[in-house]
Amino acid sequence: MQTVTYEGIKKNAESRELITDFLVVEAPLEISINQSPFTVVMRTPGNDFDLIRGLLYVEDIYRNTGELLMEIISETTNGFTKIEVSIPEDQIGIGYLNKRSLLSVSSCGICGKQQLEDFDSPKTKLAKQPSLNLNKLPEMFALMTANQKTFSLTGGSHAATVFDANYQMLTLKEDIGRHNAVDKCVGALIQSQQLNKGTFLLVSGRVSYEIITKAFFAKIGTIVAVSACSSLAVDYAKEFGICLIGFSRDNKATIYSNP
Repeated sequence: MQTVTYEGIKKNAESRELITDFLVVEAPLEISINQSPFTVVMRTPGNDFDLIRGLLYVEDIYRNTGELLMEIISETTNGFTKIEVSIPEDQIGIGYLNKRSLLSVSSCGICGKQQLEDFDSPKTKLAKQPSLNLNKLPEMFALMTANQKTFSLTGGSHAATVFDANYQMLTLKEDIGRHNAVDKCVGALIQSQQLNKGTFLLVSGRVSYEIITKAFFAKIGTIVAVSACSSLAVDYAKEFGICLIGFSRDNKATIYSNP
């Protein structure tokens, strides 16, 4: 359930009419690890296992790409869901010790961080990866747009898409949260054993620092955004060896790092 219908009144200077509108669903997903509450993520229901898999990977909580046991404990008709994840104790990463407070909102990737030390980044860079042919971008974004089914109905969801080095689309995920869409893509690639093929990440909105770190841990070397990039995103992209491109629309693009 990614969309629901609500009634509204559409008004302009001359008239008003009762309408039925599609809205993107926002609902909480409670994640427990080994029967201990871990976090609550506000997300759009659907691809929850991909979301969890990607989140645990990029947050350095579970980096094993093998099978992961996940079980739906409860699920309501309005999308409120509880999922239990079982991880062998000796395979839980250090990210679990720095876990977020119990609410991660869909619009903000850093709201759950508990202290400034949580912003520390690895002191390494990605190995050199294939360069992006900018002439391919209109075709790539057209393919992404054509597959944004939730956005076409609601106008309220974000999308993330990952392509391989040959410009073949590997996965596309939508969510009300920009970061959730990226997590879902990473999780889907892990589940399909294609994480090593991810080369170019396209996102429908702006890029914050946390999207950079997610791409870094997934070893995706190029990020292209329809919208703006934050200052910290550019700083991190330079540090991590990621090519960051913003304002990619109308046959224009701005390259901010590692061209």
